[in-house]
Amino acid sequence: MGNTWGASSCGSNELRTKVAGPSKRASLKVVHRHGPCSPLKQSKEETPTPAEILKQDQARVKSIHNRFSKSLSSDDVTEPDASTNIPAKSGSTVGSGNYVVTVGLGTPKKDLTLIFDTGSDLTWTQCQPCARSCYKQNEPIFDSSQSRTYSNVSCSSAICSELAAATGNTPGCSVSTCVYGIQYGDQSFSVGFFGKERLTLTPRDLFGGFLFGCGQNNQGLFGSSAGLLGLGRNQLSIVQQTATKYGRVFSYCLPSNSSSTGHLTFGKGSIGASKAVQFTPLSKSSDGTSFYGLDIVGISVGGRKLPIQASVFSAGGSIIDSGTVITRLPPAAYSSLRTSFRQAMKNYPMTSALSILDTCYDFSKYSTVSFPKIAFSFGGDVNVDLDASGVFYVQSVSQVCLAFAGNNDTSDVAIFGNIQQRRLEVVYDVAGGRVGFGPAGC
Repeated sequence: MGNTWGASSCGSNELRTKVAGPSKRASLKVVHRHGPCSPLKQSKEETPTPAEILKQDQARVKSIHNRFSKSLSSDDVTEPDASTNIPAKSGSTVGSGNYVVTVGLGTPKKDLTLIFDTGSDLTWTQCQPCARSCYKQNEPIFDSSQSRTYSNVSCSSAICSELAAATGNTPGCSVSTCVYGIQYGDQSFSVGFFGKERLTLTPRDLFGGFLFGCGQNNQGLFGSSAGLLGLGRNQLSIVQQTATKYGRVFSYCLPSNSSSTGHLTFGKGSIGASKAVQFTPLSKSSDGTSFYGLDIVGISVGGRKLPIQASVFSAGGSIIDSGTVITRLPPAAYSSLRTSFRQAMKNYPMTSALSILDTCYDFSKYSTVSFPKIAFSFGGDVNVDLDASGVFYVQSVSQVCLAFAGNNDTSDVAIFGNIQQRRLEVVYDVAGGRVGFGPAGC
């Protein structure tokens, strides 16, 4: 297929609400956090290089693999302290090649730009007075004392104990207020008070008593975002907390490049919006985690199914993750993909590897490039063609790399990452136990 690299406009910044039949849905604009469309672009934050993004991505993947290799035990939880300690073990993960949305918090409403993550449960933002440490964020730091609708969660409440499963850390207590602590795969962390507040998704989509973390000690690779929006499977995720209204259904479309916009949409209007959406059942491999498991059963290159045994994919299982950049495949599956792709691209000059990416090309002498279509087959007889923008990771026109990498071990979970999800309409029907894929969602 032919492809040229281009850009499209950023579009409106407005949140929008849509009515789809009797069921209302709320839709937020999604942008890449380092792109020109990001509300964070005014900040002084330096955009990480592609190599830095890949290094941070590897830290996230290692953390995910560790999470799957052992179940949470008493040895894996640490009691956080709002003033001194940070949790010592990873309960969740965050990477840097992330997408952001803007939501409103408090009364009066303050707009906050948050990284959204299907592999995390707890939503948190930095809060004044930043008792220990706050990193520099673009928007004013949230001040709960200026909101009419904020309240602390008590240490003795049942919901405080939910934090252990959502964060991997036993909650602490500070003057009867529940204290959360969460540390991510790259050693970034947030510790603070567990609170309730009014959440505004759109002018018509308001949620009182939304449970979130009010961070007093926050450090790490969050850029200039205000925190994180958790879309995982735990009871504390935004998906579960808005279940009464949206039925535990959400969808998103990640834009094809950093100059484009996508959407994050909550509500049953997401289902069947396009007849082209095909659903695959959630796999059992991710039960008991924040993650959404998929059964990958095959990969095709240029319309030909690769000779990969089904057992290769079933050995470690697979998940879909909005926060992992590069799709990670079992070693044998990646080897087969690489061989087939290189054969199809043999007329183009190869160049040096970029970090974990070992199949890179120099396209500087070409105005258009032809490359084979890559498709994934999932359980339930679902076949998904990747968008053209979901095949390569571009360092520069002279170093364009196949955006896949192999896991180190056959037992490591495979991860369907965010580059491969670009422009797909990805529908999470959590209540129905399925994930859907449709083409050209944004």
